[in-house]
Parts: sequence; structure tokens; C-alpha cells
Amino acid sequence: MIFPWKKSKKEIVRPSRTLQPIDEELTVIEPEVRYKKLSYQVGNLQGIGSRERQEDAFTFVNALDVTMISEKGLFAVVADGMGGMQDGKVASELAISCLKNDFLALDYEKDLAEQLHDSMIRAGEMVYQRLGGGGGSTSIACMIYNDQLYFSSVGDSFLYLKRGDMLYHMNREHNVLHDQYLKTIRRGSMDPKMAQENPEREALTQFLGMDILDDVDFLRKPFQLQDKDVLVLCSDGVSGVLTGEEILYCLQKTTSQEMCEEMERGILAANRAYQDNYTALVIQCIK
Repeated sequence: MIFPWKKSKKEIVRPSRTLQPIDEELTVIEPEVRYKKLSYQVGNLQGIGSRERQEDAFTFVNALDVTMISEKGLFAVVADGMGGMQDGKVASELAISCLKNDFLALDYEKDLAEQLHDSMIRAGEMVYQRLGGGGGSTSIACMIYNDQLYFSSVGDSFLYLKRGDMLYHMNREHNVLHDQYLKTIRRGSMDPKMAQENPEREALTQFLGMDILDDVDFLRKPFQLQDKDVLVLCSDGVSGVLTGEEILYCLQKTTSQEMCEEMERGILAANRAYQDNYTALVIQCIK
């Protein structure tokens, strides 16, 4: 289905591109921008889709407190409970609880990136201890501190960055498709056909709640944010339905909540018979 709000081919924005690793061109900050503190406007959307219950979970910490953002940072998490397992709802809520508590206990004298990575490992251990491998969740956790972005992620929940008229996929998906892409490249081939034809290509290779979690994606160095940047954290109920250019279209709205509402209109317009739970958080950077 073509969304009624989607631009014509002549007007369409450029497609998204993936940063693995982040392109150096994005990290160049003009001197006058570097020393001006940003403010942040947030929005969220969540829907049950065609599922029987909501198994996604999310949280913001300090989102509406300017003083606390300055002192401790802004924290946001999306956790997508895996509905095909025993109890995705419990898994996602446990993940949120662990990640939030760890954020509140951060030691700002130590490496924040490593602490965010270790927190995701602990969240996975907590889910495994509680559910014994019978339940799981994906997660994307972001922290903004001193106008710099840190993140850690496991599974196929997405982190997007809109900068100018481009949309960048910032984190790596942990699934069979991307594992096979890497293996193919290491063999010296750039042909993606074999990986794309694998019927198990969307199966997760890492998630919170598995017995051995050994591949958390995270930023080892913080990423400098700029005025007018927009961050989107979302479950695959959003990223698996809307294309990069459709999400970019939605992010042209004025406020963060309007951006979320536009994404939801797009998801509903797609009218998928087996629409998954969907959750998205939007963080708009404003000078």
C-alpha cells in the first residue's frame, strides 16, 4: 500500500544509508556549535498491533528535567519482548528495570560507554535468571550526556539518526542475515544473495535472556550531537514496516510527538495482517 502522505517520486528524499562504523563526516562539529548546550524535545508512540497483548516496554529518564539532563544526562530505552517465547512481557519489563537502575547508579568518573555495555549484559543475565532461557527481549538503550550520544543494543531494535536530509541506521542488527553478510565479506565476496535467500535470515542471534550473551553493540566513544538532529529508538514493529525514506518523511514534522503520530499513521496505513507490537521514542535536538 502506498501511504497517502508519501511524497511523489519526483519529491522523494534520498534513501537512508547505514553507518558501520559511523562516518567521520558526521563527527565534524563547527566550533560555534560545540560549546552551545542543546535542549531536547521527546515524543513516543506505542500500539498493540494485531497481537493479543503489549510486550514492548520503554522508558525515559530525566526527559522533562533540564537540570537533571545537565547533571546526569537523558536516558531512553526500548525493549521488545519476544512474543514467540514464554513471556516476552516479563523479559522486556525486566530489561527496562535493570537498565534504568544501572543508569541511576552510573559512576561519572568512569567510562560511560563501558558501563552502558555492561548494563546490557546484566540485563540479559537478569532475564535469563528469571526465565531460564524461556523468554527474551531485544533492546536499544541511549544516553545523552554533555550533548554526546552513547548507546548499547542487542537484537533487532533500531536506532536511527536524522541529520539534515539523511537518515542513518546507527546500530547493528543481531540476526542470521547480518551474520551471514559478515561471513560473506570475510570470504572476499560482496554478493548478498545467499544471505538474503536464507529462510531463517530474520532469526535473532543475540537477545536478552539467552544463556550466553557475548555480542552487545555499543559506541566505544561518544558521538557528538548537533542542532536539529533527531534520534529514533524503535522496535521492529516500526522499522520492519516503515522504510527508511518513510521514516525520514515522518521526521519532517515540527514536534517530536507529531513525528511519532505520523509514524503511527504510516503503520496503520500499511494495514498488515500480522502487525507486531510497535514502539518508538523520538528525541529532537534543539539549540
